[in-house]
Amino acid sequence: MTAVPNITLNDGTVIPQLGFGVFQIKPEDTKDATLAALETGYRHIDTAQMYGNEKQVGEAVRESGIDRSELFVTSKLNNPFHAREDALRAFDQSLEDLGFDYLDLFLIHWPMPDVGDYVDTWKAMEEIASSGRARSIGVSNFQPHHLKRLLDETGTVPSVNQVEVHPYLTQDEVRAFNEQNNIVTEAWSPIAKGNVLGEDVLKDIAGRHGKTTAQVTLRWHVQRGDIVFPKSVTRSRVEENLNIFDFDLAADDMAAISSLNRNERTGPDPDTFNYIP
Repeated sequence: MTAVPNITLNDGTVIPQLGFGVFQIKPEDTKDATLAALETGYRHIDTAQMYGNEKQVGEAVRESGIDRSELFVTSKLNNPFHAREDALRAFDQSLEDLGFDYLDLFLIHWPMPDVGDYVDTWKAMEEIASSGRARSIGVSNFQPHHLKRLLDETGTVPSVNQVEVHPYLTQDEVRAFNEQNNIVTEAWSPIAKGNVLGEDVLKDIAGRHGKTTAQVTLRWHVQRGDIVFPKSVTRSRVEENLNIFDFDLAADDMAAISSLNRNERTGPDPDTFNYIP
């Protein structure tokens, strides 16, 4: 398989453009699924406190025998822990659960606009970064107006903004704001929970390239410049998702896929989501 390209973040950290996501993978299945991904060639793992499977990700990393320095691991701050002391303590817990000395990337999972002040939470994230125990910090599910407050009121630009992106939700406005401010876009739910895969446009393109519609969709993400991390517990699909770097989509194909946009989410609206588990 062709090597996964890297992207350099605004703080100089280098991140693989394709990773393995463990969202909604049960803790009891996470270690084996992550091990399979690492054995297949993935070197970027995306987890979160909210997923409840950080411990199993750490176990997989250790059992893989791959040196920690060769891997890129992300986790995210859970919603109840936005207060400064809570955020610092939650980060310590993530490191303990993972069994790591550091994280490559740590994100605020949701802005939670009606629960607390995410600017204060971001200042706690700056402290974590200053400690050297998170190489990069960023945000997830932030809208442009959330990001503007961070830029106006703090001294650190997020390295990434992880948001829901797929052909039914192209997120052009968010992606444009990110790009203007040197923030890399990461795409979660990249195939809209499988909802896009039956589209005739994708079937036609896939047939011409000898690829699956999932591979075509992931390739569309990559060529847009986003970081993407599909998830699966099926080894053949894990391998398939990695095999997207040996073909290119033409400009017309890219435009046709983007034209599927419906501004349709599979997940919550960040402006109204204030869930505390």
